[in-house]
Amino acid sequence: MTDALEKMQAWHKTKAKKVSDFYNHHPYPPPIKDLEKYRKRWQDQNRRLADFHLFWPNQPFRDGGSVLIAGCGTSQAAKYALRQPIAQVIGIDNSETSIEHTLILKNKYDLKNLELKVLPIERVEELDERFDKIICTGVLHHLPDPVIGLNALQSVLKPGGAIHLMVYAPYGRTGIYMLQDFCRRIGVESNSNEIHNLARTLGLLPEDHPLQQRLHDSLDFQSEAGLADALLHPQDRAYSVPQVFELIKGCGLTFGRWLRQAPYLPQCSLISKSPFAHRVIHLPPDQQYAVVELFRGTMVRHSLIAYNKEQTDRTSPICFDRNGWQDYIPISLPATISVQERLPVGAAAVLINQAHTYTDLYLPINKREKQWFDAIDGEKSIKEILQIVDPRSAIQDHAEARHFFERLWQYDQVVFNTSKRGTSKSIMI
Repeated sequence: MTDALEKMQAWHKTKAKKVSDFYNHHPYPPPIKDLEKYRKRWQDQNRRLADFHLFWPNQPFRDGGSVLIAGCGTSQAAKYALRQPIAQVIGIDNSETSIEHTLILKNKYDLKNLELKVLPIERVEELDERFDKIICTGVLHHLPDPVIGLNALQSVLKPGGAIHLMVYAPYGRTGIYMLQDFCRRIGVESNSNEIHNLARTLGLLPEDHPLQQRLHDSLDFQSEAGLADALLHPQDRAYSVPQVFELIKGCGLTFGRWLRQAPYLPQCSLISKSPFAHRVIHLPPDQQYAVVELFRGTMVRHSLIAYNKEQTDRTSPICFDRNGWQDYIPISLPATISVQERLPVGAAAVLINQAHTYTDLYLPINKREKQWFDAIDGEKSIKEILQIVDPRSAIQDHAEARHFFERLWQYDQVVFNTSKRGTSKSIMI
């Protein structure tokens, strides 16, 4: 073994220990004791359908499977085992304290389908398991080498499996990185007294400081653990959209979709009103996403679904440019609401996904479109919805419907079950 390799391994080990020690002293997210509201929320069958088809649009709904929560923190694995009681869930984390808090929830809710291990992501192959779904959110950017970690996760993903990743984004975290540097320069330590003084200092920031908006919007600055995680973490990096695509491609994965895609689509952004809109629309999708990230300027994280490279049929399963779209079964997303007050002229309602944080992501719909939307029940296909609302609808009405249901999908109002595509004869447009 060369001296350079030995030094690199020693550096990785030191960094990993610092991160482990950090979370042992500051378990994150702040531990919780009650999951009853969470349990009740996931008893909604429509929510379960929507979650499944978000990951696997072209497969019939199934419950269960094997799930890995990689970097499970204090409660994420317990939550997932609670919401998917048939699934076999394994949660791993390099923090003993975090695993202990999760174990309390496991015992309280008798989660026999949950297994917990103190194990770094880089050694996930030691589980000797492969998984249908891997969830790794808010973790990779804290690893000494995220590529090593993501390669390890990819190696235990089953064929046909999906991985949900979330990593930090750089532009919306500018203020955070400024304060991280501030803390490093004056030697702020991660003990309770120092964190208390740091919180007082944040209250003195100028009103136009880039961190001010985050102070008001983020729960991370309302707890000691959250403040430490945001500003005092020993290992932190962020990825722009092009860097995200480079990361997953280099680790043998292919991009499926953004968990919430509307913020990235130029069709859903005010950039669509720009004189340069036509140039943006003609870019490849990944470059469109990069342009919109730069245009918005405030994204703080990227959350996406990826698959193994050989799963090419999963990369763009929703397509309204060819026959078969009428067989899609729309499923409303749980965060979708229909507002019918203070409407724009000509609108019968405005659809909003409450999970969105950008105010331009709303979808006005007319009277007919509202009838179509109201007929969505997670069971009827688009074709059946059109026939029920207006059995005498003409060919041009189907063109209008195609545009409407595609917009619902783009704006994160619905996901689709496409597993029955081709089971009925669609009208040629």
